[in-house]
This record gives sequence, structure tokens and C-alpha cells, in this order.
Amino acid sequence: MLLVPTTVGPSRIEGLGLLAAEPIAAGTEVWRWHPVFDAFLPDAEVAALPATARAFLERYAYPAPELPGGLSLNLDDARFMNHSDDPTLETVGEVCVARRDIAAGEELTCDYGAFHPGLRDVIQASAQAAGRGN
Repeated sequence: MLLVPTTVGPSRIEGLGLLAAEPIAAGTEVWRWHPVFDAFLPDAEVAALPATARAFLERYAYPAPELPGGLSLNLDDARFMNHSDDPTLETVGEVCVARRDIAAGEELTCDYGAFHPGLRDVIQASAQAAGRGN
């Protein structure tokens, strides 16, 4: 669940991104997992979904180590947060905090590998295949 005002707009990383609507001070809690805004989807239910729904989840949901056996899906605009190897946010348990002061309009990013270590390999392979070499 987002804890600060944000907007969604063009990203320099990919497609759309989550942008700070106002300045955010270093150390501010920006996002926290909350069962009303962040759904847990069991693997068996995901597997039974039509291909279009699974494709949506492949893009926007992620495995969370603290919730094994399924995917976590942000139901608010946090799903537009992109990965960065030098993110603006740091993941501490179920909370993302600003690593530094963030300007209004700046993209809010996180390290997907902090949510699930196995995602780091997927991100690197995808970047290499796209010629970005991250």
C-alpha cells in the first residue's frame, strides 16, 4: 500500500513508472504490504486462470519469500514501480523506505531482487537479452 502521494507516468526505464507527486525525504516509509491493497494469489489458482490473466500476473505480480506458494499483487499503483540496480527505495522486510531525498516527479524504483532473490537472475538475463547488459 502506497503511503505517499504518487502518480503514474512515462518511465525512462520501461513503459510506465511510479512517480513521486511531491518531494519525499530520505528515510520516509513509501510502501508497506497490506492485505487490503496487496493480494496473495495461490499458485494453484494462478495456474487455473486463462492465459491473458496469467500474462498480466507475470508482468505485475511477484513471488514473495514471506508468502510461499503463490504471488503477491499490488492492487494500487505500486504495481508500476520499476526495477533499478540503484533504486530510490530500499526494501526492509515488508516496507520500502526512501534511500535518499526524492524530488517531485522522480521515478520511485526498487530492487526486485530484494523481494525475491531469484528475480535478480531473471532481471539480468532479460537485460542481457535486450542488449542493456545490466
